[in-house]
Amino acid sequence: MTTSFNAWMQPGFWGSPTASVDWCEQNYAHSGYVCEMFNSVSSVSMLLVGVLGALWHRRVLEQRFVLVFLSVALVGIGSIAFHGTLRFELQMLDELPMLYTAALLVYVLLENQPQRRFGTWFPATLAAYALVATCGAAFLRGQAQFWSFQVSFAGLEFYGLYRTWLIHRQSRDGTHRRLFRVGICLYASAIVLWFIDLRFCRALTHVTRRLGIPNPELHAWWHVLVSAGLYAMILVIAFDRCQVLGRRPGWRYHWGVVPVVTAGEVPR
Repeated sequence: MTTSFNAWMQPGFWGSPTASVDWCEQNYAHSGYVCEMFNSVSSVSMLLVGVLGALWHRRVLEQRFVLVFLSVALVGIGSIAFHGTLRFELQMLDELPMLYTAALLVYVLLENQPQRRFGTWFPATLAAYALVATCGAAFLRGQAQFWSFQVSFAGLEFYGLYRTWLIHRQSRDGTHRRLFRVGICLYASAIVLWFIDLRFCRALTHVTRRLGIPNPELHAWWHVLVSAGLYAMILVIAFDRCQVLGRRPGWRYHWGVVPVVTAGEVPR
């Protein structure tokens, strides 16, 4: 098991962690019933992105995008449960929906023609990939489990980011291009914080204690930043999809700052 600097903490309501990773946040520091409070609360950002994205776009975008947003919401629910307990079973409720969301986005990115581009072999191949990755995540343990999931998920994740970058390169819409740049900066920053929290927890904890400052809770910030970045990336993909379908996509803003895709009817 990959353990944090705080693994020595007395177990709370959920007992000692059984997950393959224990993040840098101090376990049960704020409640005997919530293992990682900041990581759990910050996971609500994923739930909000998924639910609000689905609600705002349910009458505008195809069902595939509503399904993507709902998948993100499911990731948020799983992440809340996982970080609240650090139980392996609930780790799967966090990680496996992440894998399935990434596979769904790859499908959306590649199946992006007015008419169906590929046959049934393509979704079947993605489903088989997800099944193999699911077996690795669910039946392996310790470092093997952790890195099995990370490698299988990262393959889909970075390919999806590459395809989204290609969309950005070809776009002539200023807002569309700016949204990609903002989204990719948020996403990249989130990955950096995730890596520091995972690999340099002991050094980070040592420095913060010497300086007398709180743990910066980098994994919690990962949740917030990656949620915002992912929302932006989904909108970049959705805007392009509307253009491919011959619609007239545009933008409006909720609360003056949160972009939402608008689109006219398909021309007859």
